[in-house]
Amino acid sequence: MQRDLTTGNITGNLLKFAFPLMVGNLLQQFYNVADTWIVGQFLGADALAAVGSSYTLMVFLTSILLGLCMGSGAAFSIQYGKKDFEHLKCSMFLSFGLIAGITLILNIAVFWGLDGIVWILQVPREITGLMKEYLWVIFWGIAATFLYNYFANLLRAVGNSVVPLVFLGISAILNIVLDLAFVLFFHWGVRGAAIATVFSQFVSGIGILIYTWKRFPSLRIARRHMRWDAGILKEITSLSLLTCIQQSIMNFGILMVQGLINRFGTVVMAAFAAAVKIDSFAYMPVQDFGNAFSTFVAQNYGANQQERIRKGIKSAVFSAFAFCVLVSTLVCVFARPLMELFIHPSETEIIRVGVEYLRIEASFYFGIGLLFLLYGFYRAMNRPGMSVILTVISLGTRVALAYWLSSIPWIGVTGIWISVPIGWLLADLVGIAVYRKMRNLPLRTPQCL
Repeated sequence: MQRDLTTGNITGNLLKFAFPLMVGNLLQQFYNVADTWIVGQFLGADALAAVGSSYTLMVFLTSILLGLCMGSGAAFSIQYGKKDFEHLKCSMFLSFGLIAGITLILNIAVFWGLDGIVWILQVPREITGLMKEYLWVIFWGIAATFLYNYFANLLRAVGNSVVPLVFLGISAILNIVLDLAFVLFFHWGVRGAAIATVFSQFVSGIGILIYTWKRFPSLRIARRHMRWDAGILKEITSLSLLTCIQQSIMNFGILMVQGLINRFGTVVMAAFAAAVKIDSFAYMPVQDFGNAFSTFVAQNYGANQQERIRKGIKSAVFSAFAFCVLVSTLVCVFARPLMELFIHPSETEIIRVGVEYLRIEASFYFGIGLLFLLYGFYRAMNRPGMSVILTVISLGTRVALAYWLSSIPWIGVTGIWISVPIGWLLADLVGIAVYRKMRNLPLRTPQCL
């Protein structure tokens, strides 16, 4: 079902469009949550630490492709709002070739530099072998990540958020089944968990490609669309690369923090590996709501509906606030039982560290919820550079404070946890200040689109 977000009830349409995105990304989290739960319960703390550190690295690598696809999706949404389907299809052709080329280069680079990556992350010697075994397999899924995210963002740009959900649901279930089979019955260890994830990713990536081609003839590219257009390429490149930079900076900062966490040993690594999955799972829906909000703004930006965008902002902020308050309360109250889903109750120190992390982060979920709305807003308004600035503020603050505070003996690893919400809130203040200055300016839809 395609949804035109430039007409109808704002809150109702926004929530209906956002809901499949929320459910879909929650299902996507099952890729790594299933790995984490099975590895933590059946393969031990060392294996959990290896997979957890690998997860942070893969989030960084896939964020490059995700940023490129999200940036292209913003351009697609603007073109769809303008009803300029010829330029939309030309943009699809150019962006697909651009991102596919970057995917190939990235894949070659990570295989070639695997030893260096493990060294940079300061992985303890006792888990280096496990981490390299897991990464060697998981890197094969990078191409699948590109395929799924490209076509998912394309369909969402034209108002269809249901089809991506369906393919994620299928692959998430498949991933869990294969995880159990490869780890528990075939005894393939962390390599089995990685194989299950990669296979499931290719099911969703190739599946959504075939489905889009067969069921959405309006999005099929003809020979006349396979052409060089400097104006369209410039706009696609601007939105895609800046969004990619924003996503990459965000996750590179997290990767740097992971390296800092690794210095504190296997207990803290294992606690962080489990807690960060719970944390990501908890605020993932509001992140997807921010992406849905971005599509709403982009379509209305293309349609030159400034007042509708302003009303949508009020609706989105209220909805995000209500959700974050609910989730914050649940995570704070149930932090210990949630940790025990991944860690055996006898591992009391790992659980204690994880609970501390969760309660600090969860208390400030609205900070990151508002930040996701700001990211989506500036990306949709063709100002992706502002999203980059907010990311630099948020992550720069987080990394600098994490290294400083954790070096103070009486604060220690808690300083890493405290630095996160401080970074969120500082970026929120800057983003709101910039919005207040620009809200009365007229829309400036790019002519090359």
